[in-house]
Amino acid sequence: MAHLRTPPTAPPAPVGIGWRAPHYRELLTLVPALDFIEVHSENFFGDGGAAWALLGQAREHYPVSLHGVGLALGSAEGLDPWHLDQLARLVERVQPVRVSDHASFARVARPGGGPVVHGSDLLPIAFTDASLDLMVEHVQQVQERLRRPILVENLSAYLRWEDDHLAEPEFFNALARRSGCGLLLDVNNLVVNALNRCASDPTAQACAWVDALDTGIAGEIHLAGYNDAGPLVIDDHGSPVHDTVWPVYRHALRHLGPVPSLIEWDTDLPALGVLLAEAQRAREYAA
Repeated sequence: MAHLRTPPTAPPAPVGIGWRAPHYRELLTLVPALDFIEVHSENFFGDGGAAWALLGQAREHYPVSLHGVGLALGSAEGLDPWHLDQLARLVERVQPVRVSDHASFARVARPGGGPVVHGSDLLPIAFTDASLDLMVEHVQQVQERLRRPILVENLSAYLRWEDDHLAEPEFFNALARRSGCGLLLDVNNLVVNALNRCASDPTAQACAWVDALDTGIAGEIHLAGYNDAGPLVIDDHGSPVHDTVWPVYRHALRHLGPVPSLIEWDTDLPALGVLLAEAQRAREYAA
């Protein structure tokens, strides 16, 4: 009768929220049921202070995922040693469940020479062999410094480079194979890019992007809202997850398995209860 037994099912994807300053104390007071929280790494660089004390308290209740915006892994000028040192110290103190940053560049040299400056933005990289080589080198440098693999996030990008010749999923597959990193899959970004390219079916295009990924590559999924009020769709993380994004999330879970998933909300922050309701919706899709 063994063949009649119900096969075991995988546990649902862990679900968390981005923990931002307006919700610091309320989260610690209510301690809602979440599988993890995620913070921006750069907000906790340095030693001491109120923010550090609160993060320490949060770490007693939740696993913490560190998500950075400043490494600029695709910069031809290289990584900032100070930034990498600060991140390494933070990782050592927090012992996060995951560390991530973006497939972007920001560090550039001033015209005519002078110190390297940071553009304070997530500028899109070219999908070329040269860019891939550079990303592999920098990701490996970070991982050696942190003594752990990291996740690299796909961007919402508002331009493409003329010399792009690698498909974006192919680029991330190759990056993961060569460096040992994983992918932080932002499904909202996939839909935003499809909408800005005037795809006839943005959800289908985003799902096809997911299907091109290697099995096991994704270490976390981000869900967020976008603003489609202007000529360009903007990935502003300032609203609930759109209906066009949820089917892509469900498809990603089917293809990639129960990947830890995060509700990311950074502008026009709502009440904490709204974030928790979005997390519950993600949990229902994951189930």
